[in-house]
Amino acid sequence: MSSYDNTRIEYYNIASFNFTSGSSIPIRIAYRSYNPSSPKKVLIPTCYGGRINTTLAFTSPDQCLASNHVIVVAMLGNGESSSPSNDAQFPTDLDYRDQIHAQHELLTKHFGIKELEAVIGFSMGGQQAYYWACMYPRFMKYVVPICGSAKTSLHNYAFLEGPKAALINSVDYEDGAYRSKGTKPIRGLRAFGRTYCAWAMSAPWFRQRQFENLGYDNPEDFIRGQWEDSFESWDAEDLLILARMWQAGDVGKTSKDGDYLKALEGIEAKMLVMPSRTDAYFPPEDSETEVKHLEHGELAVIETIWGHMAGGGVNGEDTKWMNDRIAEFLDLSISDLKISD
Repeated sequence: MSSYDNTRIEYYNIASFNFTSGSSIPIRIAYRSYNPSSPKKVLIPTCYGGRINTTLAFTSPDQCLASNHVIVVAMLGNGESSSPSNDAQFPTDLDYRDQIHAQHELLTKHFGIKELEAVIGFSMGGQQAYYWACMYPRFMKYVVPICGSAKTSLHNYAFLEGPKAALINSVDYEDGAYRSKGTKPIRGLRAFGRTYCAWAMSAPWFRQRQFENLGYDNPEDFIRGQWEDSFESWDAEDLLILARMWQAGDVGKTSKDGDYLKALEGIEAKMLVMPSRTDAYFPPEDSETEVKHLEHGELAVIETIWGHMAGGGVNGEDTKWMNDRIAEFLDLSISDLKISD
């Protein structure tokens, strides 16, 4: 993470936080606050592989959240907030409900926020948005999950087993003992990124050689430069604990009977569900099913060949479409926008 710009990242400490696993330890929550004087508050949790300052926050002067107080929060386990990499006491398992409880305490006790205008998130951030809508149904007016789901599909679960296995079975992972030996499983982390890569984009994306638009001459250079190098900056246990949480994602856990569809039916916020047409993790068919069970749900499919990554801001055309669609959903006009602090 030596090249990562941590400008304006702040921390909030919780003296004793109770995890769903039963552990209770002090934790810290990393966040960045944009335009704090605005009365409209928007929460954006980070995604898998995302840091606070790499998160699409829609806060540029011409974007839909420029006039809002936007708070980007790092997930527990991502290396910025409390994680296995920075806290030896950190539990071995995480639950999405832990993320939401910690974020709720940050918002209510640190910022004094009683209501959010919206929760918006991409990928695992989108899953957190679903959990927010189920766990605190009257805390926000709008919810926008981008390339996420209310329940991790079996196919999605199986995909994640590949990168996990590549990392865990690498010789330098040392069966999890790498840190005690003062080493880093570089081979395992690079194998993780290589295994992850093709799933993030789509077959048409590779067929049309879109990697050239990112400055790469061929797929091999793209895999090394964009994926192996990126995951090499991460701690292995951080990646693994978040992958396990992703696999276990299911908003049914927030309801008494465990039925995720019934949990969706209890959501009170207005929801704009935005899958990518070519997402291999969270396909639009899953979103179509979920929207049918939302009282105030709207489906807006991102028509793109950029696969899952379309929702993360990597393609300008897709980002503009999302921005305009979210602005319409939040009933914003260009006159509402201003330069954020």
